[in-house]
Amino acid sequence: MAKKNSMSRALMRRETIAGYAFMFPSLIFFVGFVIYPMIQCVFTSLFDSTMNREDIFIGLANYTELFQDAVFMGALKNTFVIVIVSVPVVCIFSLWVSSVIYNLHGAACSAFRCIFYLPVVTGSVAVTVVWKWMFNNYYGIFNYLGTSTGILEKNINWLGDERYALGCIILILLTTSVGQPIVLYVSALNNVDQSLVEAAEVDGATKFQCFWRIKWQQIMPTTLYILVITTINSFQCFALIQLLTSGGPNHSTDTIMYYIYYNAFKLYRYGYGNAMGVVLAIIIAVLSAIQFKMAKTD
Repeated sequence: MAKKNSMSRALMRRETIAGYAFMFPSLIFFVGFVIYPMIQCVFTSLFDSTMNREDIFIGLANYTELFQDAVFMGALKNTFVIVIVSVPVVCIFSLWVSSVIYNLHGAACSAFRCIFYLPVVTGSVAVTVVWKWMFNNYYGIFNYLGTSTGILEKNINWLGDERYALGCIILILLTTSVGQPIVLYVSALNNVDQSLVEAAEVDGATKFQCFWRIKWQQIMPTTLYILVITTINSFQCFALIQLLTSGGPNHSTDTIMYYIYYNAFKLYRYGYGNAMGVVLAIIIAVLSAIQFKMAKTD
């Protein structure tokens, strides 16, 4: 018996060593390109760091300045507006589309998934160029349709007007964000235990009751994943801002990510930019923790 236990422990030890050996290359990459930059970011945020001179330790001065910076507070507000609007809309719309198409014939379901997923795999620059043409204030399709049908009295400078620019950014973000959730929801709905649904229908449950009491509970892990990923992606909205408005007009489309880029790579204020990055990471971590807690409570 003792010999058998010894052989079992030796086998377990060999499997553990083999497992860590396979993990080692990825672990090096993770530590070198994720953990170390995170630590360096926090460290540099405590310095007045810029080009052509040594860093100067200033403690929490960057963080103090951060919350007195009107542009940063505006960027923080814009970022929260994007998150508050885009996350619920993406989740609800994706779930609705998935509920409609997941029972379709295989070819039809695949076609719809392909259509909705296409903007995700298309290059962001190509997608942005198309949308920029559609929003053009001289020959864009939105102005053309609006003036032709009488909805608009005159052309609107969609991306150059503070009243519309952020809304246009949110609209584009929505179209590029629903593809992955739809694919995930279709897969999750196909994995729902149909025997439970059929039993509930036999007992007289309505379609809504079947969805809410059975399907929704079984797709909750997928919903949690979509909520967290969509929230993170919304907070990290950068490419659309950079390519369409560069934060304008009058900082009305600034986001935290774009303002980090602007300070770090245009003004060369690396310490100040890193302080914003730390604040953004804390906000995302707190919101993700809240989402996990709410999902577990449900």
